[in-house]
Amino acid sequence: MSEEIIHTRIWQEEPEPDNAFAAASCHCHGYDVYGDLLVHASWIEYLFLLFRGESPSPAQARLLEGLALALANPGPRDAAVHAAMCGGVGGSTSASCLMAALAVGAGASGGAREVRLAMENGLARGTDMTLWQTSLAAKPVDDPADVWPAPGHPPGFDPHGVHCTKPVLQTLAYLAGLDCGLSLPWLQAHRPLLESAAGLPLAMPGVAAAALLDLGFTPAQGEMLHLLLRLPGAAVHALEQKDYGHKNFPFFRAELENDPGPAGAGLKTEDKS
Repeated sequence: MSEEIIHTRIWQEEPEPDNAFAAASCHCHGYDVYGDLLVHASWIEYLFLLFRGESPSPAQARLLEGLALALANPGPRDAAVHAAMCGGVGGSTSASCLMAALAVGAGASGGAREVRLAMENGLARGTDMTLWQTSLAAKPVDDPADVWPAPGHPPGFDPHGVHCTKPVLQTLAYLAGLDCGLSLPWLQAHRPLLESAAGLPLAMPGVAAAALLDLGFTPAQGEMLHLLLRLPGAAVHALEQKDYGHKNFPFFRAELENDPGPAGAGLKTEDKS
């Protein structure tokens, strides 16, 4: 009988001598996970290794850690966090709450797809301001071969914003100051011109896209990382709302025009004894 092989460049295991279903050693891109990485690596360094297949430089580790902190909790105003909160207050399972956050946070308006599109734009346009200005002024066109509709605004910019928000400015300034690539410093230096061309302020997905490009991630990897890195906030807000209960849910309080009054008022019961 031929031995079945799982093809992966990421992971290598050696089985326990007396249990073929358990691993005796695990190597990630050549590094001993439990004998080496567990002792010497940080979570962020391991995350970089998993996606990139190589250990990060100190500057890359700081940049990815800063981005992870900035994205960890978008807050209750974010649609993905709101979806998880709805699951929590409704009594859904933990997995259901996170799946709700992933589903809502996957889209092209503030979600992971927008980050991917912004990264693709960054790769195609580089630091050519003329190309950026021309492209930002053009109306997006649907691709009939794509399941995603054309975004309603230039990826990386806030369709509802009037000016660039303070958290976005603070995140951009910190990450660009780490000097780990060209995209973030260029974005910081040319932000006003880009915002003028787009007619919209820069948003967090635009900053995330530039950071992920400077870290060497592909657009597909950036999309996946954006989904992953925003889950902590969705998780804790879902748990909090589950504790508070539906009567304290901060959104969408129902106001009935024909309110029948207090619960039980006017109701008749039938005695079936």
